[in-house]
Amino acid sequence: MKNEFARREVLGLGIGAALATSGAAFSTAQTEKETVPGKVNNSSDLNTFNKYGEELETSLLLRTSPIAVKMLEKEADIPEEAFRPKRDGGYHLAQCQAFGMSRREGKTVAMLKEDHWCPTALTAYGMVEKTGMMASFAENYDCFEVGKYIGIVTAPLKNATFIPDVVLIYMNNAQLRGVLVPMSFGRGEDQFITELFLPSCGHSVVDPMITGKYVVVLPDPGEYQRALAAEDEIILAVPGKRMKELMTSLKGMGKMYSHREQYMSMHPDFERPQFYKDMFKAWGLDSE
Repeated sequence: MKNEFARREVLGLGIGAALATSGAAFSTAQTEKETVPGKVNNSSDLNTFNKYGEELETSLLLRTSPIAVKMLEKEADIPEEAFRPKRDGGYHLAQCQAFGMSRREGKTVAMLKEDHWCPTALTAYGMVEKTGMMASFAENYDCFEVGKYIGIVTAPLKNATFIPDVVLIYMNNAQLRGVLVPMSFGRGEDQFITELFLPSCGHSVVDPMITGKYVVVLPDPGEYQRALAAEDEIILAVPGKRMKELMTSLKGMGKMYSHREQYMSMHPDFERPQFYKDMFKAWGLDSE
C-alpha cells in the first residue's frame, strides 16, 4: 500500500491508518513554543503568518483569502493603510461586510464604533453596553468586556501587517472536512466548538479569543444578505496562537494538503487498509 494518499483516498480507505503520521506530527507541534497572539517578536513572526495565508489559499483552493483579525485597544494600533468606512468613505458597514471587503477585495479595514451599522458586533466586541432591547433578542452570545477594545481591524492573512488574534477561513463543507479530519488526530473533540446560530460576527471572533478553541461558525442571515456569503460557505475561526498547530496538521503526511489531489469515484469492493480486513476476518465476513 502506498505511504502517501490523496485526500479522497484517505476517506475511501479509512482515515485511521492513512492519517496516523498526521496525528504524530500534530502532537509534536503542540509541545513546541507557540507564537503569542498580538505580539511581534521580530519580522519573521509576521512573515510566517503571511506565508500561512498564501499556503491556505492556494492549497485548499479557497475562493477568498483567509482573514487576519485583531482587536484594537487604542488608535495607535490601527495600521496606516487601514480603510476606515466613516472617515474615508463617508458611509457605515456591518462587520460582516468588512470581513467581505478583506477576504474578497484584499483591503485592510478598521472598524471603530462610529463605522458600524449593525448592533450585534458593537455589543459582542464590547464597544457599547448591551441594552434591554438587545438582551431580549433570541441571540445568545458572549461579549468582550465593555470598553476593553475601541475597534477591530481585518486584512487578508497573506499580506496583513499585524499579528492576528484570530484567523477566519471561509470555505465549503468539503474543504472544512479536509481540514478538520487531520486536526482531530492528537486533539480531543473538546478543542472544537460549533456555533450554528446568530451572530456569526460575534461567535467567529469572541469565542476563539475567550476559549482558545477552534470554532466552526455558520454564517448568519446578515452575512448572506448583506455581505454576500455564498450558500455553501462556512467559517473556521482559528485562534492566532494555534495557527502553527493547524498548519502542521495539514502537512502531517509530508506535504501540504491540497484539493488538487482529490477525485471522486465510487467502486464496490474498493481497496481497504489491512486493519479493515483484519476486523472483517474477525467478524467472519469477507476480508478479500
